Amino acid sequence: MLSSPPAAATAAPPSSDEDFFSTASTSTSSDSKPTSPCPTASSQIPQIPITWPDEGALTVSWVTDLMQAFEWASRALIPSELPSVLPVAVFDKLVLAASKILHKEPNCVKIDGECGLDSDSRVVVVGDVHGQLHDVLFLLRDSGYPDHNRFYVFNGDYVDRGAWGLEVFLLLLAWKVLMPQRVYLLRGNHESKYCTSVYGFEKEVLVKYGDSGKHVYRKCLGCFEGLPLASIIAGKVYTAHGGLFRGTVVTPSKRSRKKNRKVVHNNNINNNPEMISLSLGSLEELAKARRSVLDPPWEGQNLIPGDVLWSDPSMSPGLSPNKERGIGLLWGPDCTEQFLNKYNLKLIIRSHEGPDARDKRADLAGMDLGYTIDHIVESGKLITLFSAPDYPQFQATEERHRNKGAYIVLEPPHFDTPIFRSFEAVTPRPKVNPYYDFEDVIDSDEELDLVSMVPDSGVQQPAA
Repeated sequence: MLSSPPAAATAAPPSSDEDFFSTASTSTSSDSKPTSPCPTASSQIPQIPITWPDEGALTVSWVTDLMQAFEWASRALIPSELPSVLPVAVFDKLVLAASKILHKEPNCVKIDGECGLDSDSRVVVVGDVHGQLHDVLFLLRDSGYPDHNRFYVFNGDYVDRGAWGLEVFLLLLAWKVLMPQRVYLLRGNHESKYCTSVYGFEKEVLVKYGDSGKHVYRKCLGCFEGLPLASIIAGKVYTAHGGLFRGTVVTPSKRSRKKNRKVVHNNNINNNPEMISLSLGSLEELAKARRSVLDPPWEGQNLIPGDVLWSDPSMSPGLSPNKERGIGLLWGPDCTEQFLNKYNLKLIIRSHEGPDARDKRADLAGMDLGYTIDHIVESGKLITLFSAPDYPQFQATEERHRNKGAYIVLEPPHFDTPIFRSFEAVTPRPKVNPYYDFEDVIDSDEELDLVSMVPDSGVQQPAA
């Protein structure tokens, strides 16, 4: 039996963007289709608490009810009342169901005819969303919910910075459980223990779930470990959060026997770039990487996950250490061409860089529209896609970035021609306090103390 919701809470303190934007969100596209007004939030009180279906099988109505409940709660309740909407027992079942699916998926998921992609299908690719619940809800309504003919690929960074990372992550997990071969959730660099301890997600969970907060947070971390690293769509489009990655070097041991071969992953390259020359990695190497780590390492024998999640493009040719971030790589147009040509691909769609990061990249375009085309080479293009408008939610800078978010639609027959959809932030955002010190952490992830990502490492990592 569903109970009535608790009374609405008193107003939360004002947010840093309380007066920003006074108009409804709109969606614009590169193919000149009319703009779409943002749907207004439903004033109808949802049926809460959400209960788990008797037989454990989710339905579209269950997922949309969850979306409505989260949206209503963000405006009507204080954060600590979230368990009255989604009890811990229901959270546990949802995360367990999703984790079972995610951990069985390969590092690089393939979205093709074997999973139902055909001439009637569309694929929606989404970049960073960073806990901006209302913008995610708008995006899903604007582009259309997942269904038999509509696939989704999310490029990671569901949490941190924004105030509703937990709700965003859980509603996407719900869609994944409902339609595991239509919704694909990739990992971003913020789906890690260290990032979530710095940029607010850990504190958000503890505030919302109180005494059960540590349990909820641990379950989320376990789920993060199962998220795949990359996707290939219709054999033509590679997507990943950060992008490309280094290869491994196989060297014979002194005994010179096959069984004694040593695999070296260009160790310590960020500290000693002269040590080993960098080479571009292969999809075969990506498939073998161990992704089940809370914090992808920047040294040792498992560097590919860190590269895929943290690397950035550059206009300078070749591969080089990503000194700004202290982890991952920078790769040039020649590497984009090499990767596309080798695997007969047409597009690389990556994310990872918002307007704050791009403000520091004089060699690359800004993120005003939610996307940039960074490399145009003979075989195709490299695109950066960012889906969090007016990012970050809490800004300490004198002027807000006021960027649009965007998503990409890929259509048949080849799914290799991107249709860009840009949209503004949903306003007004509910007033809420931040879960991290945004006045001290105002820039991109280059500020992270990466040594803390590996407990008791004993390694002295230079400041990024």
